[in-house]
Amino acid sequence: MNRENQLQAFERLLNIMDELREQCPWDKKQTLQTLRHLTIEETYELGDAILDNDLNEVKKELGDLLLHIVFYAKIGSETNDFDIADVCNEICEKLIHRHPHIYGDVKVENEEEVKQNWEKLKLKEGKKSVLEGVPRSLPALVKASRIQDKVKGVGFDWEEPHQVWDKVQEELQELQDEVKSGNQDKIEDEFGDVLFSMINYARFLNVNPEDALERTNKKFIKRFQYLESNANELGKPLMDMTLTEMDVFWNEAKKL
Repeated sequence: MNRENQLQAFERLLNIMDELREQCPWDKKQTLQTLRHLTIEETYELGDAILDNDLNEVKKELGDLLLHIVFYAKIGSETNDFDIADVCNEICEKLIHRHPHIYGDVKVENEEEVKQNWEKLKLKEGKKSVLEGVPRSLPALVKASRIQDKVKGVGFDWEEPHQVWDKVQEELQELQDEVKSGNQDKIEDEFGDVLFSMINYARFLNVNPEDALERTNKKFIKRFQYLESNANELGKPLMDMTLTEMDVFWNEAKKL
């Protein structure tokens, strides 16, 4: 598809949004606040489609997310705060400013130098902390990963993977010590440290911890549903089965 067709398709979406906002009772009632949780839901649905590598579903979910962006811009235009052109121009200017190695005379050797320059530019723009760009409402696991990635951009990081693994071992021992003491608050504190250090180690293994955990979630769900299905065929509720009986089907599921 050429650029003219792409622009026509985008204009078509903008026109439909105008019509819906004017004529549809539901669309007319929406605000930035009422759309917020729906946008978060759509983002997670896109994430699911990407993890499933379902490209047709990715296309559909991108459309849903694009609709929300257009919707927000439409609402902004009604209050004369911003419109879709402002949104597009804002991100264009940011991209140009933060890519001086493309649009300026800065030289970079690799991806890591690009990320370091990005964080330096943010601080020059007035940000007081490199962590300001980490959304407060991010899920804790994702937030930990982003925090670590951000501070790495300014050189605050371990030098070798074995140092991070040593830290994991240290945190595990501290957790075990607190488990023996029985202080629930300290146990939770140390458990958080273990998770944080494991997420840090994941970076050194080039593993996305969120993707890895979700992969395990999906694997567990499939195996457990196999167990449920076989129990139903036997006419025996799971609650009436022994762990040994369950393990037979669980091990079958692992082999599939």
